[in-house]
Amino acid sequence: MSLQDKVVIITGASAGIGHDLAQHLAKEKARLVLAARSEDKLQHLSDQLSAGGTDVLVVRTDVSDPNDLNDLVEQTIDRFQRIDVLINNAGVECFCHFEDVETDEILQTIETNLTGAIVLTRLVVPHMLRQSSGAVINMASTAGKLCPPFGGVYGATKAGLIGFTQGLRGEYLDRGITATAICPGFTKNGGIYDRIVKATGKKTSTALGGTSTKAVAAAVLKAIHAGPPEIIVNWPPMRPAIVLREIFPRIGEMLTTAVSKPFLRRAADMSTQEKNAAATGNSDQPTA
Repeated sequence: MSLQDKVVIITGASAGIGHDLAQHLAKEKARLVLAARSEDKLQHLSDQLSAGGTDVLVVRTDVSDPNDLNDLVEQTIDRFQRIDVLINNAGVECFCHFEDVETDEILQTIETNLTGAIVLTRLVVPHMLRQSSGAVINMASTAGKLCPPFGGVYGATKAGLIGFTQGLRGEYLDRGITATAICPGFTKNGGIYDRIVKATGKKTSTALGGTSTKAVAAAVLKAIHAGPPEIIVNWPPMRPAIVLREIFPRIGEMLTTAVSKPFLRRAADMSTQEKNAAATGNSDQPTA
């Protein structure tokens, strides 16, 4: 699919992966709909892209609010009369000790990472069907392939997103709509990874690896053009570990947990310390 003049919705476009995606898609001469909760950041990005000749629509959107999602689709159709690509990129992290997770945090993670993507896709698909073409890109995670310790809620939402993508493909691939799950590892300049490294001074192990927002953006472009079922974006490659865990569940679990648990325990400890600091009003509480 050539992206020139195609209409692309990007949720979570104000920072990280979404921000880089918008810049890459602008170079492809797509028409962009930028959605996120931070309207100021969206407008700043829009001004930059518009100065380069990109046609941009900004819609402040909380993907956990169905009314916002309806408004996003309606504004897009009013402005451009079509939707060619939907990138469900908005998401929140939830890496913490499970016994410390509040119910509201569980629900917010599910509503933002999974429910919002499903509802928005439901609103967009009828427009794609009328065109007999379209691409849905769901930003999942390697956590959806191998759910890590201290990330049960987050990993569950990403696994759900992968399953949802598979169902979409089975239903609509022969009607001109592709669906792809993008599964990045820990992403530099993408959010929690940078905060953990800054707070603890520790990076992921070489075996666990990671990726960058630019690599994820490149994978999304590949997904739009070629429409594969899934792209894992991580170095070193993750598929051998996934296959090992499928064939030898106990051995695979032992190895993947040993690799991921030390780093993610630090993430969980950081989350607990941040909550304690917020509860006590002590923003200087140590984070490492």
